[in-house]
Amino acid sequence: MHEVSHQRVKTNGIWLHIAEQGTGPLVLLLHGFPEIWYSWRHQISFLATHGYHVVAPDLRGYGDSDSPVSPTSYTVMHLVGDIIGLLDHFGEQQAFIVGHDWGAVIGWHLALFRPERVKGLINLSVPYYSRNPNAKFAESLIRTYGDGFYISQFQEPGRAERAFARYDYLTVIKKLLLITQTDNLIAPPGMEIIDYLRTLSRLPPWITEEELQVYADKFQESGFTGALNYYRAMDLNWELTTPWQGSKITVPVKFMVGKNDLGFEVSGVRQYVEGNIFRSLVPNLEIVILDGHHFLQQEKHQEVSEEILLFLRKFPAE
Repeated sequence: MHEVSHQRVKTNGIWLHIAEQGTGPLVLLLHGFPEIWYSWRHQISFLATHGYHVVAPDLRGYGDSDSPVSPTSYTVMHLVGDIIGLLDHFGEQQAFIVGHDWGAVIGWHLALFRPERVKGLINLSVPYYSRNPNAKFAESLIRTYGDGFYISQFQEPGRAERAFARYDYLTVIKKLLLITQTDNLIAPPGMEIIDYLRTLSRLPPWITEEELQVYADKFQESGFTGALNYYRAMDLNWELTTPWQGSKITVPVKFMVGKNDLGFEVSGVRQYVEGNIFRSLVPNLEIVILDGHHFLQQEKHQEVSEEILLFLRKFPAE
């Protein structure tokens, strides 16, 4: 078995860095905020060992991939376009897509826009919601949760970057990746979310100081603006996705979420995930609720890897 290899691929007018291992059916692993390809390190080797060609990109704005300056370059149209370009680069008509957090958002929209390119979809943490025709997404969140909500604070260019800059990069990463609270991520009035988040004195068993430093080093090189620009394009996404109003996700889907994920119990997310509306929008759906928090593919890496493999093995080899 070859080790993980790295290259940069030209796609959709930008260069994306990818990590790659194995041969067989193509599986794309799409990370979220604030991560890089490395958040899939456990799944890359596991799936490659079991006969898959695994590719984990740094998404645009992250790590060693290009980071366009304008928030308008981070719409779901751009993000899905990047992934279509990767499929074309590898000469594959279809791939399995695995997404977490913003990577799940990309996965949902890839399946929405180009279902013929998706063999099967596994998404973690972020379910598919039908577009509300009467309210822009970020605007409605700000109205509901106020200025202390993390997405509210991420909207204004430069605001979160200035707040993050009060800490070293390793501390910022620890505050964001090691969140254990289960309610919504809302800072008290007058406080920035990064100041509100605790810095754990002891690391959980699923990650080491050295692993956290990998993230910190990459964000020290790239900064956080590219990653934050995803949030700043949310309302533009709402405008651009009008033609898909009411559309369903028709590809086979496995959805995984941690029962202790942010807001899962308090925001009606559990009721939505276990209810009829989600299943009506995603008819070919399997749901797995794990005993974990937000960064499931790291915290519960063995369980997540095995659940991914179970799903992949449902599809006959070509």
